[in-house]
Amino acid sequence: MSTTTSPLPTAAPERSEASLEAERQARHRKRMIRVWRVVALVVWLGTWELASGTLIDPFFSSAPSLIGVRVWEWLSTGYIWVHLGATLREMGLGLLAGSVLGIVVGFVLGRAGMLAAIADPFITAVYSLPKLALAPLFILWFGIGLLSKVVLVGLIVFFLVFFNTYAGVRDVDRLYINALKIMGGNRRDVYLKVILPSSSIWVFTGLKVAVPYALIGAIVGELISSSQGLGYIINNASSFFDTTGVLAGLVYVAAIAITVNYLVGVAERRFMVWKDSEVGVGGGL
Repeated sequence: MSTTTSPLPTAAPERSEASLEAERQARHRKRMIRVWRVVALVVWLGTWELASGTLIDPFFSSAPSLIGVRVWEWLSTGYIWVHLGATLREMGLGLLAGSVLGIVVGFVLGRAGMLAAIADPFITAVYSLPKLALAPLFILWFGIGLLSKVVLVGLIVFFLVFFNTYAGVRDVDRLYINALKIMGGNRRDVYLKVILPSSSIWVFTGLKVAVPYALIGAIVGELISSSQGLGYIINNASSFFDTTGVLAGLVYVAAIAITVNYLVGVAERRFMVWKDSEVGVGGGL
């Protein structure tokens, strides 16, 4: 009577020294990038501060110290919150609506060749229109309130996300689709297990490109006609030749763009855990 012995469980293989060294180098590189960013910012602001009042008239350039005081003053008094909330609301709703519509239409047309061929000239015609020039029309159609800004932002975002999604869906290798079908996968499996993961990098690239344009659309809408928002306070400051106020408003605009772009990058890394990237276009920076 023969007896068989089950093999002892083996421990997981240790990570190679080369892999650990690569991780250490990647962490060191990221630290150096952060350090050099801080150095570049300090040098730029320091040069600006020294030049203001000596080489350049502060009326035209203001100074980082004056801008910082104005930024803190608006923040501490609560003046900025109403305007910040208005711009974020317009940008957020337009970004959400345009992104969802762009992804859905991109997926549909990316998989329906005949429908894409029919829609192509119409999409090209609308895309070629200067979106910011349509802002006065949107205000005429939808009023000076929230809706006109949301429509403007949504239209700008739609095309950026749509074209990236469409390209990503069309770029999927047919080999993977056929392999999944051979294994018994249905249309739903093809979308969820092949097309969606393969095209997701294109979708997130479109989203990261769309973020600053969404903010620009909201600001432009507020510059044309609004009683709230960062565009309003920038326009109000410029009407009084308040350079410090204009630049302080732009500081908040830049802060929003950086924050939202970072959040999109975080979502990309969480969603695409399979993607090994050291530095991304937006979120990784």
